[in-house]
Amino acid sequence: MDDYREHPTNRDFTAEAKIDVLRQMIRIRRFEQTALKYYNGGYIGGWLNLSIGQESIAAGVRSLMSGHDHSISGSRGIGHAIAAGVEMGPCMAELFGRTNGCSKGKAGMFSFYAPSRHHWGGHGLAAAQTPLAAGLAFALKQREIPGAVVCFMGDGACNQGVYHESLNLAGLFDLPVIYLIENNGFGMGTSVERASRFTGCLARRAETYDIAWDKLGDEDHFEVRAKVGTALERARRECRPTVIEITTCRYYGASVADANNYKYRSKEEVDDRRENHDPLKRWRRHLVDEGLLDQASVEKFDEEAKAEATAAVEFAKNGPRPEVPSIIEDVYWESDHDTPASKTGRHFF
Repeated sequence: MDDYREHPTNRDFTAEAKIDVLRQMIRIRRFEQTALKYYNGGYIGGWLNLSIGQESIAAGVRSLMSGHDHSISGSRGIGHAIAAGVEMGPCMAELFGRTNGCSKGKAGMFSFYAPSRHHWGGHGLAAAQTPLAAGLAFALKQREIPGAVVCFMGDGACNQGVYHESLNLAGLFDLPVIYLIENNGFGMGTSVERASRFTGCLARRAETYDIAWDKLGDEDHFEVRAKVGTALERARRECRPTVIEITTCRYYGASVADANNYKYRSKEEVDDRRENHDPLKRWRRHLVDEGLLDQASVEKFDEEAKAEATAAVEFAKNGPRPEVPSIIEDVYWESDHDTPASKTGRHFF
């Protein structure tokens, strides 16, 4: 087994940065656990797609990104937004449908836009974010900005036509984009094997478009950093795309509405993963073994994350709900800002 701790990406992985990755994993998990509690309590409506069990990918990838890099995600994007630096309060308020939410309470979890953080939200339709990622990468290249775009997506998005169109353009135009497939094995009750035809793995389809690809698991955090770091450098320096597939596991259903979560997979399988292969626990144990943390420090991080999530709930509860007339606001920038373009054509139907 390769020791990815010696990879160039990890040689400069400081103790502080290692600890921060764990802190971000804990923050994501505690936020989503709190959101689930209030969803079940009737405070949150609509969709709630949890990434509990997959937090190491969001935290690890973000730890490698620079100020010129951008990210965009799909339907399981809460963790990506928090890792990008979106505060818990506006995130929770958005789930509660309040105007102090990060998208003014109008979009729920399929939003979480934070342009100031270079994060361009979550998108509910499978693969809807993939052409947007290509467009962001095209803009970086045209403006000669040495950055990269990380497009988080699920395994189900890989079968959508627009994803393949995006791959074609990324390969053809040499776009600095990374399509990162978080393969948790199942869509809404359908396994990858039943839904997809492929040779080897989903990422290998990139060969058709002359795009570099790789596949790995999420348990070895050093490997995640090494391979994603290589892809980021390829994008920044060579302006070339990459497809990376990371096998992972979600502990809950495709969404909270996925009542058949333990019918298409066994509870024992999930419990084994949670107990013996949980990336958060493995990284925490590594830091303790390395002498960077003790158990008291870990417990402190956990208590801080729980307190932050609780405060986010209070922030959300204190926010007003959107007024009905605001439904036609924040749809077209031209109309909101009364530009000359807003005087021509039809902006609403």
